[in-house]
Amino acid sequence: MYQTDYDTIAAVSSPGSDKRVIIRISGSKTLNCLREICSPVINPDTRGIYKTGIRIDNELTLPAFIYFFVKPYSYTGQYLAEIHFYSNPEITQTLLESIFGSGVRLARPGEFTSRAFLNGKIDLAQAEAVNEVITSSNKLQLQAAEKLLEGKLAKNITEIHHNLLDCLSLIEASLDFSDQQIELIRTNEAVKKIEAQRRNLSRLLSENISYEVTMELPSVGIAGVPNAGKSSLLNALTGSQRSIVHHTRHTTRDVLSCKAKLKHNECIIFDSPGLLSRPSNIFEKLSCNTALQNLKSASIFVFCVDASKKDYKEDIGIFELIKQDTPAKEFIPVMTKTDLPGSKEVKERKKIIDKTFNCTFFPTSSLTMEGIETLKSEIDSHLLKNYGGSENLSGEPSSGIALTARHRRLVEETIENLNQAIINLKTDSWEIAAMLIRTSIEQLSIIENQPIDEQILDNIFSKFCIGK
Repeated sequence: MYQTDYDTIAAVSSPGSDKRVIIRISGSKTLNCLREICSPVINPDTRGIYKTGIRIDNELTLPAFIYFFVKPYSYTGQYLAEIHFYSNPEITQTLLESIFGSGVRLARPGEFTSRAFLNGKIDLAQAEAVNEVITSSNKLQLQAAEKLLEGKLAKNITEIHHNLLDCLSLIEASLDFSDQQIELIRTNEAVKKIEAQRRNLSRLLSENISYEVTMELPSVGIAGVPNAGKSSLLNALTGSQRSIVHHTRHTTRDVLSCKAKLKHNECIIFDSPGLLSRPSNIFEKLSCNTALQNLKSASIFVFCVDASKKDYKEDIGIFELIKQDTPAKEFIPVMTKTDLPGSKEVKERKKIIDKTFNCTFFPTSSLTMEGIETLKSEIDSHLLKNYGGSENLSGEPSSGIALTARHRRLVEETIENLNQAIINLKTDSWEIAAMLIRTSIEQLSIIENQPIDEQILDNIFSKFCIGK
């Protein structure tokens, strides 16, 4: 896949909105390709935006803007053009086929970004950040990925790399002059320097946002006894009619889910079948087991209690069952159907329910939408706390950077090597300590740039979509 003499590639970079399309072309034949498809013909020799027409076939020409970038100042380091126009999928495909007829081929996944890396426009961590920005599902992921794209990881790693190299040079110089009893650095000073860099690496791990953990949208399960208002709450939270609402108990038999967009996060909210303490038949038993299994996999769950009820014995039993089955799971207690009792009665009911369950319930009405926005904010806060790294609940980013599994593995291995180096320094095994520090420096180098083999590069860029 990776060669120095690149051919020319093209792909739809973004289908856009309102039928706006962007086709990206990169390589030595970019100029020739533009001359063949543009009407009137353009001959760009400098970076700029050119207004022209794009010939789709002999009968159809569409107005377009060409964004042209000269090498080596483009994203890929090559001649690069972006064609911006309004179209539909059929016309776009026809244009692409015309472009491919000009000696241009379809780009592979991530090939535009891989060329940017191979041509020295970005380091490898930044290249990986491009994909993280594209696939971010919430504000915190995006903020962390943007820091990675800005080179924050490279900056931190370069500083640690420099400090370790400085310490290693003093240790190796001391070894070279050991027969002359010249001590360029004392043991306690060397240990102190290595420990400082180990702490810096540990801080990178503790403050990072793990994309392998947050790549999938977090899930929020809605639980409770039958007819507790779960289906109505799902519809209210997601602004859909995904779940059937009926006064008959146990209407929901399967797990129904829908995506919800909160202030800082996107998540999947699912409506579980009503839970029963004593299922009367095999179908109810299977339904309850399914609900409990799904609640176990949820990020958090919302427990619903019907405000119009007067007897909560069944709810208490189910509440205890869920907590026993998912002891580490966070939950949000919600009082539903507050539109049914009178306003004064609702306050009294809330006091009774809070006392009965020994926690504070959020009053909501899926009919009047009372409390729904408050509940969404509460769900958002829980997700921020559990999936937002070290960011605070206001959504303000800290120094957290999005580390991929590859980054974390290398940092963890480096920390372990530094631990062993410190042990060997303290036992006067300086030759072994120097070898371990040198290995650590080499591992940190792999995070940013070469040496890294082609198989690893293929694996990294295969996760991209075509056109990026």
